[in-house]
Parts: sequence; C-alpha cells; structure tokens
Amino acid sequence: MIEYGGILMDNLGSRLKELRLKSGLTLRALARSADVSPSFVSQIENGKSQPSVATLYTFSRLLGVTVDELFVENEPPATPLVEGWGPDGDKNPTNAWHPSEYSNRVSVVHPSHRSHLDMAEGVVWERLAATPEQGVTFMKIVYAPGATSTAGGDLVSHDGYEYGYVLEGTLEVTVGGEVFTLNSGESLGFDSTIPHVLRNVGEGRFQGLWFVHSRRH
Repeated sequence: MIEYGGILMDNLGSRLKELRLKSGLTLRALARSADVSPSFVSQIENGKSQPSVATLYTFSRLLGVTVDELFVENEPPATPLVEGWGPDGDKNPTNAWHPSEYSNRVSVVHPSHRSHLDMAEGVVWERLAATPEQGVTFMKIVYAPGATSTAGGDLVSHDGYEYGYVLEGTLEVTVGGEVFTLNSGESLGFDSTIPHVLRNVGEGRFQGLWFVHSRRH
C-alpha cells in the first residue's frame, strides 16, 4: 500500500478490478487493449503499482466509464443522533434528506475524507467534490518535481475539456505545438482532444485545482 498525507491509497486497484469484471473483460484482454503487460495490470489491481495519467484515461475509455468513476468514495463518519429529523421524529438536519439525494445535490468533503488516486511518475489526484453530473471531475492535482502526466513525457489526447489553476509551483503544459509555463495564480483551459502533456518543471512540488469535463455526458 502507498500512503500520501497519511491516507492509504489502495482503492484504485480494487476499483479497476471491479469495473473490469463488470465489463466482462479478462485481465489479459484489458492489458492487450491498453497496450500494457498483463503483469502490470495485475500489479495495479493488487495495489503494487500505479498507472500513469495517460494509462488511467485508457482504462476508463476501455471500461466505458469516466475517470471520475475510478474514484472510490470513503464512507462518511457516523454521527450521533441529536434533536432533528431522525428515525424517531428528531429534527437533525443531516436526516432531512435521503442519503442518496443529499450526496447528489450537495457534496462537502473534508480533507481527511478525500478520495485519492496515486499514479506513477509522482502524480496524485485528490477528488474535491462529487455531484450527480457524470463526466465531471473536480480535483486537486499534485506533481512531484520532474513528474509528467505520461510515462516518458509523450503527448496524449482524450475526450473532453480541462481547466486548471495553479496553487503552488510551476507547471509546463504542452498543448499541440504550443508550450505554456504556468506559475502560482495563473490558469488555463484547453480542448483535451488536442495532444497534450503536463510536466512539473519547478524545483518544488506543484499543486493545482483541476476541472475536467467530458463531451460524452
């Protein structure tokens, strides 16, 4: 298991396996379609290795899900009943909505309860909120010095649009034939179908807010 900020990040592998089995794909079939080795897929599913951002998008496309669906929600902490709208007629505001309705309409996430995806090349995604709108991912991304969004720094493309805001550090974003260097406070947006790659070119870690919206939904 890999730990970041005190939070274990072994959920991606189990979630990937769950979605693969639901889709009816064998481990070898998924590996062949993603152009990776079966042993690599097995290592990811067992929490012993992490995919690059590009490989993660490939998995989501092959499994017919959005990247957002690869996140596994943490169970909310239990809260004691107080006077409100509880099972016994109390009027606790947390019981005013059906749990599914509440989670669909409002999403408030404490830092200690964020779902994480830890990927190869020193890249970490933290999901900031969950809403019923499929194909939308709102997250904080963290890149270690020298980390890139693809293994080897190759440009890749995928469905949708991306919007980013730099909180800390320096990020180089290549979109098509253009290269943009973003520093704290700067932002950008681009069509993700244009081949692109993100790279931390600073001496310290990069942190940014990222919003990805798919055309499929």
